[in-house]
Amino acid sequence: MSHRMIKFWASLSVLGLLLGALFFAASLTPSLLPRTFVTQGVLSGVCFAIGYGLGVLLAATWSYLELPMPAGRFWRRVKLLAALACAIVVAVFLWQAAEWQNSIRTLMELPPVETGHPFKVGLIAVATFIVVIVVARLFIFAWRSFSRMIQRFAPRRVANLVGGLIAVVLFWTAVEGVLFRAALHSVDSSLRALDELMEPDTPQPTDPRRTGSAASLVPWPDLGRRGREFVSGDTAADAIAAFTGQPAREPVRVYVGLNGAQTADARAKLALQELIRTDGFSRKYLVIITPTGTGWIDPEAMGPLEYLTGGDVASVAIQYSYLSSWLSLLVEPSYGADASRALFREVYAYWNKLPRDARPKLYLYGLSLGALSSEQSTELFEVIGDPYQGALWVGPPFESRIWRRLTAGRNEGTPAWLPRFGDGSYVRFTAQKDALGEATAPWGPMRVVYLQYASDPVTFFDEGAYRRPPAWMVGPRGPDVSDELRWYPFVTLLQLGLDMAMATTTPMGYGHVYAGEHHVDPWIAVLGLEGQWSPEAVGRLKEKFRADRPAE
Repeated sequence: MSHRMIKFWASLSVLGLLLGALFFAASLTPSLLPRTFVTQGVLSGVCFAIGYGLGVLLAATWSYLELPMPAGRFWRRVKLLAALACAIVVAVFLWQAAEWQNSIRTLMELPPVETGHPFKVGLIAVATFIVVIVVARLFIFAWRSFSRMIQRFAPRRVANLVGGLIAVVLFWTAVEGVLFRAALHSVDSSLRALDELMEPDTPQPTDPRRTGSAASLVPWPDLGRRGREFVSGDTAADAIAAFTGQPAREPVRVYVGLNGAQTADARAKLALQELIRTDGFSRKYLVIITPTGTGWIDPEAMGPLEYLTGGDVASVAIQYSYLSSWLSLLVEPSYGADASRALFREVYAYWNKLPRDARPKLYLYGLSLGALSSEQSTELFEVIGDPYQGALWVGPPFESRIWRRLTAGRNEGTPAWLPRFGDGSYVRFTAQKDALGEATAPWGPMRVVYLQYASDPVTFFDEGAYRRPPAWMVGPRGPDVSDELRWYPFVTLLQLGLDMAMATTTPMGYGHVYAGEHHVDPWIAVLGLEGQWSPEAVGRLKEKFRADRPAE
């Protein structure tokens, strides 16, 4: 062992190693989503570093209080024994890791893994730990340097406090103000360039009644990549008629990309004019959509909507970002709400002036960040005199204000992952298995449905998980959540944070990837179509979306 390695080993904290090993071991247990050996290694390395840091902090507090500390040969033996204990704990948990991951994979119908790749996980974790420790020691070096400078004209403890504050500000500025924002700028620029690409298999519409055509108020390039996907992906009337055996109409889809206008208000006004031009207000149903952060609108939601309505539906949306929903949620959460309010305000003002017997029924829809923003598009007092008919919100993020209030106020005895609120006349929750019929009262004039999976970390991330178990872990688990999942201080929060970043890597029908067949019952409930579709026809429609889905 080289002199530097011996010196590095001598500098390590015994209590830090013990707590780090426990955190490392806990990080190998399952959370909501399965993990690869790479993500597991990074997570375990960060958890080890945090556990180690807590141990160092406790030891420093002990020393600061001037309590007796062991030393000499006895202490070196204790350190070796601690290292041995850490190695045993880590080895046992690494050996068990594959079984824990398979407890999730089985629920999500994924093939089991034969190994948890313990050596690869260990190496990645060690590398991650070293990087974190180096950064931490750079921070301590800066703290001490500033403190020594300040001690020339201030008491020692005051200098330590001020030096620490300066170091915190310096490092936070470097990470948040330089590295983080530079990375986001790079991502945003890359996504903007990608958004402007013209897909060769997405031809410009020739029908003048469609958005993006030569007659459209929104030029084809200004739709953006996601907008072109949306307007080109509508369900043909012939396909709907062939399935239902009834005459069908061509659905109307209106979309305005970020390049369509400079501000959300301008894009909303343009969207309204395009909706009027395409005769969208002549349809029986009108849906105001708030897209995800990237501007994407889930075809798994639009297909069931257009089949169930016989194509007699218009949908309208505007884009507000290029970033994925979880990134937008962190850095620009208000953008979606501003855009959603602008679009709702424009469409509702026009719709509200139309004769009640000659206007479409009005609904809201949003997925992920779109659900959060759609919730914020209007306040009840603004529409109480002439309310819209309902909303379908899918995979609402954990910060969704209305969702949080409803979940917290759920009926006693109902789980947080599938709550029941009141008598169910206003709002109902459902998941993979339809639970909308569990309400104790018929629907009222406004119908709101939340579709959420128990395994969705975007919905069930809990910022308080570092100190207590999330509410959805108390009582019976969701059908797609592992029974092996346990709560650990700090570690569970990091696990859920990683899950949230990886939320769309699951198979269809789990995590944050919502399947078309699971939208059928919610749309029937929201649109008030009960009795218009027989159970056999509903089953055929669900099976159609399963069968039409490309194999993963």
